[in-house]
Amino acid sequence: MATPERTWVPIEPGFFTIPSDRTEAPRLLGSRCAACGEVFFPRRRICARCLARDTVDVLLGPRGSLYTFTYAHFPLFGSRRADAGGYGVGQVDLPDGPRVQAVLSGGPEEFRIGMEMELELEVLRENSKGEEVVIFRFRPATEPGGAK
Repeated sequence: MATPERTWVPIEPGFFTIPSDRTEAPRLLGSRCAACGEVFFPRRRICARCLARDTVDVLLGPRGSLYTFTYAHFPLFGSRRADAGGYGVGQVDLPDGPRVQAVLSGGPEEFRIGMEMELELEVLRENSKGEEVVIFRFRPATEPGGAK
């Protein structure tokens, strides 16, 4: 008998989706200015470009290209990952416009500037209710040019 999947909750609400079907890609929650079209992550109520107060929520990602990265050779705070010896942090350019800073999944030798990255969720820890607390991160795309 299969063990039921535990409930996932975001570390902070309002930054990304958690699909009910875990085979679907999560998406980042951003906003687009209705006046000038600028796209932001995280969401904004006022456009930082033209100061208009008319923004609409949009789904961003789940793919982008790696703009830059660095690798920290110490464990990610609070992580229960097996590869707790370090983690990457990078900036990913999304086709929708914004550049997003995020934790990266993989070792330092796996990243190249300009490579295609895809969004995923990582279980960080369990909360007091027995739910799994998740963060978003990017990993090298498994199928370049795949479905977006």
